[in-house]
Amino acid sequence: MEAKKKTRQSSQYDKIFKENIEAVISSIMQNVIKITAVSVEELPDDIQHTKERKPDVLKKIVDTKGETFVLQIEFQVANDDEMLYRMHEYKAMLIRKYRLPVYQYVIFLGKGQPKMKTHLANVSLTFEYNLLAINLVDYKIFLKSSQPEEIVLSVLANFDKETPENALKRIISRLEETTTGDLELRRYFKQLRILAQLRKLEHKLKNVVMDSIAKYIDEKKDVAFLLGIDKGQEKIIESLLTKLNYSLDQIADIAGVSVDFVKSVKQKLEVS
Repeated sequence: MEAKKKTRQSSQYDKIFKENIEAVISSIMQNVIKITAVSVEELPDDIQHTKERKPDVLKKIVDTKGETFVLQIEFQVANDDEMLYRMHEYKAMLIRKYRLPVYQYVIFLGKGQPKMKTHLANVSLTFEYNLLAINLVDYKIFLKSSQPEEIVLSVLANFDKETPENALKRIISRLEETTTGDLELRRYFKQLRILAQLRKLEHKLKNVVMDSIAKYIDEKKDVAFLLGIDKGQEKIIESLLTKLNYSLDQIADIAGVSVDFVKSVKQKLEVS
């Protein structure tokens, strides 16, 4: 069950980055990797001759120094013992195909610091890739963006001395300022909820959302709506709680919601 849950969560994170990558790639390059590009060209990602997944980002870059190179970026939510070997395979194929310098970056999105090996030495072969943690980047860099796709990333960055509650309030405020209409706001609140799980902030986020949008709440726009939890899901959870002998964790996994949300539905049932 735990492995299934991790797989589902990983697919949710992948979906967010696939949806947002073109909007955030310039900021990722500038603020995380420290590359300033004057020309960016999309490259086909069909370099693999195996069934292994395709690169997350693959671009041909011309930078401010006039250097032309291939840039590969991978987003990683958890430590992976195979990453070193995967990146080595990628680099060999990219060099063979494009005959250009290849710069590789793995950007770690999880909590704490990454522990993956970055250096390989084998007889006459040496290889190394760049491993960066997004939680070392000042979250205000993403927060000041006018694009909600970038603002959502700030929940993964470094809050420094600011409390998580205050940082989340500022993130929510910026999302309200940069989105148009309920549906767009709901989309990015849902992304924020999913990414907050990587920082173990989902419970704090729920409380902050309830405080921050109290002045807006009505029957069409409530906390569940903004967090991407519809009334249908609540009914499903109620049914699972009353008719089946599942644990709260199992129900949360089936419904695709947090355990805290299942607990809140359970409390409503006990009161009613």
